[in-house]
Amino acid sequence: MKKVTAFIQMKLLFPILLAFEKLIGRLSSVGNPPVFNNEVFPWTRLLEKNWEAVRTELEPLLQFHEGLPNLQDIQQEQNYITTDDRWKTFFLIGFGYECSLNMEKCPKTVALLKQIPDLQTALFSILSPGKHIPRHRGVYKGLIRSHLGLVIPGQLGDCRMQVDNQWIKWEEGEMAVFDNTCFHEVWNDTDEVRVIMMIDVIRPFPAPISWINQGIVKLISWSPYVSNALKKHKKWEADFDKKYKSAALE
Repeated sequence: MKKVTAFIQMKLLFPILLAFEKLIGRLSSVGNPPVFNNEVFPWTRLLEKNWEAVRTELEPLLQFHEGLPNLQDIQQEQNYITTDDRWKTFFLIGFGYECSLNMEKCPKTVALLKQIPDLQTALFSILSPGKHIPRHRGVYKGLIRSHLGLVIPGQLGDCRMQVDNQWIKWEEGEMAVFDNTCFHEVWNDTDEVRVIMMIDVIRPFPAPISWINQGIVKLISWSPYVSNALKKHKKWEADFDKKYKSAALE
C-alpha cells in the first residue's frame, strides 16, 4: 500500500514541476543558461580557494571506496542511468537533511558548506575508471547544480560532461555551475577514479516567485523520492560509521 501511495504522489508531483519550470526558467534572477558563469555565485570562489582542505578530508573516505553506496542503492529511481557498482556516493546533505555521522568525518568541508546560501544537497560523487553516465536530466529547475573538481585524473577532457551543447572539462580545484534539468552526459575515460563534490542550491528568484519555488523544493523534500532515499541512507550511514571507527582503532 505504501508503494502504491508513493507512486501516486510522484505521478501527481512531477507534472506540476514540469509545468512550473517552463515559467520559472525565464523569471530567474540569474537567467536560464545551460552553464552559468561562476561569478554569478560568489560562494564558488570560497570552495575553489579551499578545495585542498576538502580533498584532504575526502582521502580517508576513499580507502573505503568499495563499501560506499552506489547511487541507485540510495535512490532507486536512478536505475535508469546506472545499474553497476561504479558510481559511488558519500552524502553530507541531501535535500536539506543533514547526514550527521558523515558530516562528523568532514568538519572543515561542512564549515565551508554552511557558508553557501540556500544549500540543499552536498555529496562526493565518485566515478570508477571508464564509467559512462548516459544522457539524462534532473528533477526540478528550481535548483541549480555545481561541481567542485577534487580528483581529476588523465588529460584535460578525459573526465568531462556535456550539458546541452556545451562541454565541461573538470579540473582539480575548479567549480562548474550548470542547469541540471538540461540533458547532460558524463564520461571518465581514464583508468583511475574521478571525484567531484556535487552541490545543489535553490535557484534565485525575485519575490513572490522565490517563495513559491522554496515551497516546491520543500514539497520535494517531503516526497517519497527523498524520504525513501533518506531511510536507506540512514541505515547505511550507521553501519559505515561503525566500520570507519573500528578501522581507526586498528
